[in-house]
Amino acid sequence: MAARKRTSRAAVAAGHALTADAAVQVLGEGGSVVDAAIAALWMACVCEPVLASPGGGGFAAILGRRKAEFLDFFVDAPGVKRRESDIEFEEVHADFGTTTQGFHVGAGASAVPGFVPGLFELHERYGRLPMRVLAEPAIAAARDGVSISPFQAKLFGVVAPILTFRPDAAKLFGQTEEHQGVHAAGAAMKNPDLADALDTITREGSRIATHGEIAGLMAQQSEIHGGHLRRVDMESYRVEKRRPVEAKLGPLTVWTNPPPALGGALISAMCRKLTETSDRRYWLALARAVDSVDCFWRESPQDAGRLIGEPASGGHVAQRGTTHVSVADMDGNAVAITVSNGEGNGRLVPGCGFMINNMLGEEDVNPRGFHAWEPGERLSSMMSPCVGSWRDGGALALGSGGSNRIRTAVLQVLANIALRGLPLADAVAAPRLHIERGFLDFEDVLVDELFDEDDRSALVQAFEEHRAWPEPSLYFGGVHAAMLTPRGALEAAGDHRREGTGVT
Repeated sequence: MAARKRTSRAAVAAGHALTADAAVQVLGEGGSVVDAAIAALWMACVCEPVLASPGGGGFAAILGRRKAEFLDFFVDAPGVKRRESDIEFEEVHADFGTTTQGFHVGAGASAVPGFVPGLFELHERYGRLPMRVLAEPAIAAARDGVSISPFQAKLFGVVAPILTFRPDAAKLFGQTEEHQGVHAAGAAMKNPDLADALDTITREGSRIATHGEIAGLMAQQSEIHGGHLRRVDMESYRVEKRRPVEAKLGPLTVWTNPPPALGGALISAMCRKLTETSDRRYWLALARAVDSVDCFWRESPQDAGRLIGEPASGGHVAQRGTTHVSVADMDGNAVAITVSNGEGNGRLVPGCGFMINNMLGEEDVNPRGFHAWEPGERLSSMMSPCVGSWRDGGALALGSGGSNRIRTAVLQVLANIALRGLPLADAVAAPRLHIERGFLDFEDVLVDELFDEDDRSALVQAFEEHRAWPEPSLYFGGVHAAMLTPRGALEAAGDHRREGTGVT
């Protein structure tokens, strides 16, 4: 991998080298941390297209002057349901190697996107440079082409049935008459339609995606091909400013995703359990905190908000296909943004080079059965971007992809920093565990002073049902973190589990 450019005034972490480079370029031009994150997310639409798209949504945590704010620009359920017999909603199977999993695609799987309104709201509140400048790296990359990285190639292979659902998408992602697969690592991928769409969006503003031509194209796709989306859904979409959930771990105060999302409430509750424990055995205390909160949530999903004293959604939790960007600077400003497109609905928006999300096609989102969502509701999520600071100052930004493992991945990196005193790179790289319904998964990687034979024995004795992973795995999330330490040093760490990149 080519050496990353350096920025002496800020730290950047992201899920792709080009994503991080876009942020660094904007910082070098005098952009704010939010400018840098926006530039990174436009680039992610180009080089991480399964995970990020103008047709998706996300969440942003922002820290400035030791005050935290939170913006929710995740997807909404459409305002009206079409009859099931009239919608395009097809099951395809993703191949994970050891198992396959069903996904639903087609226009009927799409929720109302918030990505474009969200980025423009962030820019209006916290931006410094013109939006067109922030998109220039992404526009150039889409037009000139990017080399497919090994991790992205792996994702392409897993969700190939979605990427090849329609001929135009199949062609974009590498399928030809001679080659029935998708792009492999090292292949060049050009997307001039996306370049034109990003150019138009950033010149004309977010209304083109909510009231204008691109909104019309998304609504037209839905109407013709059996979707629920209508133009009025895009026109009525609103970014929500919310009061973040606060959690404390030792000297660190963290702010993260509030209800109706679930992830922040669960992280806050696990932090409290871990802080209150009298067990000095770190791994056992961690496991019991995770298990206790998981049991409560599983038994009473509609009461999950009681974990923090606020109402939270008990269903419709979208939790797949995510990527994350973190930026922190020498002035103590920080931003953490996590976004998702599900995996995409399988159809390119005509002439735009991107897919709308397939959030309504996720089984996890529909515990009451498919098509049981409430019209107009903001979907919930496990995504949990976090910002934090210490009593003595500093700033932290982090978040993770990883579906249902997001909450435990974030918790463990926070604990590694705040309770174990690890440098950021070690905090991200350290072995992880995850527990659901009493079943323990853990990375069985012995690391001096971090995870030893006694730790392993304590875990497997406490959890008879368990699975040991012989090496670090993307299953356990991908935490990308940037930090200004209380002593004034910048650190950045991208998670190697998901090809992350950190730049200082």
